[in-house]
Amino acid sequence: MSVNGTSFHVFDQGRFSKEVLPKFFKHNNMASFIRQLNMYGFRKVVHIEQGGLVKPEKDDTEFQHPFFIRGQEHLLENIKRKVTNVSSVRHDDVKICADEVSKILTDVQNMKGKQETIDSRIVAMKQ
Repeated sequence: MSVNGTSFHVFDQGRFSKEVLPKFFKHNNMASFIRQLNMYGFRKVVHIEQGGLVKPEKDDTEFQHPFFIRGQEHLLENIKRKVTNVSSVRHDDVKICADEVSKILTDVQNMKGKQETIDSRIVAMKQ
C-alpha cells in the first residue's frame, strides 16, 4: 500500500510471481495478473515530474483504483469486472453512435471540399 493509501506497489515482480500469485491464482504469470487488474479497473500509476517521465525504482510497479482506498473497505464492493458484452449495448446508444459517425463523415467531406478549393486557389496564385 502506498503512503497515502490510494494505491499498491509490487516492488519485486519476480518474487511476487513466484511466492504470492500461486497462493491466490492458478498461475504465476505477472502479465496475466496485470490483465486481471485492468479488467477490474485498476490502472498503472505513471509519475510525471519536471516535464518528463521519471522512471520508477527498478522493478517497482504501482497500481490504483478509485475505490481502492485504505480504511474504506465499504468501497471495495464497487470494484467489479468490466462487462464488454456487445449484446448488452442498448439500441438507442447504437443509434446515437451511428448519428455521430454520420455527422463526422459529413464534416470530413465538407473539409475535404474546402481543402480542394484552397488547393486550387493556391495553384492559381502560383501561376
